Amino acid sequence: MSIETTRTTYNYKVVRQFAIMTVIWGIVGMTVGVLIAGQLVWPQLNFDTAWLSFGRLRPLHTNAVIFAFGGSALFATSYYVVQRTCQTRLFGGWLVPFTFWGWQLVILLAAITLPLGFTSSKEYAELEWPIDLLIAVVWVSYLIVFVGTVHQRKTSHIYVGNWFFMAFIIVVTVLHVVNSAAIPVSMWKSYSIYPGAIDAMTQWWYGHNAVGFFLTAGFLGMMYYFVPKQSGRPIYSYRLSIVHFWALIATYMWAGGHHLHYTALPDWAQSVSMIMSLILLAPSWGGMINGMMTLSGAWHKLRTDPILRFLVVSLSFYGMSTFEGPMMAIKTVNALSHYTDWTIGHVHAGALGWVAMISIGATYHMIPKVFGKASMASTKLINIHFWLATAGTVLYICAMWVNGILQGLMWRAVNSDGTLTYSFVEALEASHPGFFVRWLGGMLWVTGMLIMAFNVWQTVRSTDEVEIDNTIPQAA
Repeated sequence: MSIETTRTTYNYKVVRQFAIMTVIWGIVGMTVGVLIAGQLVWPQLNFDTAWLSFGRLRPLHTNAVIFAFGGSALFATSYYVVQRTCQTRLFGGWLVPFTFWGWQLVILLAAITLPLGFTSSKEYAELEWPIDLLIAVVWVSYLIVFVGTVHQRKTSHIYVGNWFFMAFIIVVTVLHVVNSAAIPVSMWKSYSIYPGAIDAMTQWWYGHNAVGFFLTAGFLGMMYYFVPKQSGRPIYSYRLSIVHFWALIATYMWAGGHHLHYTALPDWAQSVSMIMSLILLAPSWGGMINGMMTLSGAWHKLRTDPILRFLVVSLSFYGMSTFEGPMMAIKTVNALSHYTDWTIGHVHAGALGWVAMISIGATYHMIPKVFGKASMASTKLINIHFWLATAGTVLYICAMWVNGILQGLMWRAVNSDGTLTYSFVEALEASHPGFFVRWLGGMLWVTGMLIMAFNVWQTVRSTDEVEIDNTIPQAA
């Protein structure tokens, strides 16, 4: 009996599958992003084709980078971390491969329907009702696999990273089901069950918490495992990580209304969301500081370890974007920033600087371990990728900051007789250099992802194999 227990191995197959798809979908999603960024510089890049127009490709880009790239990274890392920290094989049997193939089917259907114009028109929730149903089935399966694995753990406690993963999976289930409630009128068309301002509030309760749980809590679960592992240091404060968790969970749900300042949303609801957004700064920075302080005594490793650089710089961008977000939620600031490229810059400070960089660092950490290799094929290529990603992110967000403030000021400028000083077209012309710099930043990112794909391919096909660290310890 003990021999059989000792020989039981972790399920790394699904981790390998999701890790590879993380790289592939990263390239696809970012390439679409670069194309639509280029369309704002050179409008002829839509080729006078409806399904290549900005309006159709933009939701394809957001879905591809958030749910295909980010989602695959979350599946891969959560399945890897929960097995390692619970010292048990994934629960669920056939549900495990179903989550992989089901999620890839969701992404494929999105890639077909969005360019064809089938959309619910709800931000980050554009997919129509048949795909929404499939998402719900896959996501509940994911929940069963993850919670079942935690339940059968061989360890006495649940590691904090798993708390973040569980919160992300549970809350995203609720968000998706509530916001996607709709009345179908045909196979590819439905209408929200919520009227007017209620629909807007429900949408941004979903939209901001998709940021808060899909793009924050899930990746914090990633951070709490991979930063200590890659640095070889224990998490700075386990107590702070628990406080961070509960404070984040309690606060994030109330902040969505700040997307609807100066709209038909009741003023009290706007004010509540502004206040909760400001409070949110504390738990966000608590997590960032906890991750940074984990490197105490190991800062020298940044000189030689580009994987650790990805992880640490992602925390820097997390801290920056979670400071900027609450500031932009203040009504007087929002009056300038709303509807401008400043918001786009803020989103990408989090999406590129935080989400993408920590996903890439975690993937570089995992790939050799789940494929049984001594290390990544080329540390030099990882280093090149790091600098391309960092430069691309800085170019992108700085261009959008400048554009955003420029646009906000030009739109608000009035003559002494009360007429507008600038037309919209003049503001658009003034934004053109920023659009080009944004496209350039995106090109650096895509180049870095192609280098990563080559490095991963070289690693996987390498003959420099080691015994895979895949045996579950004989129990506790």
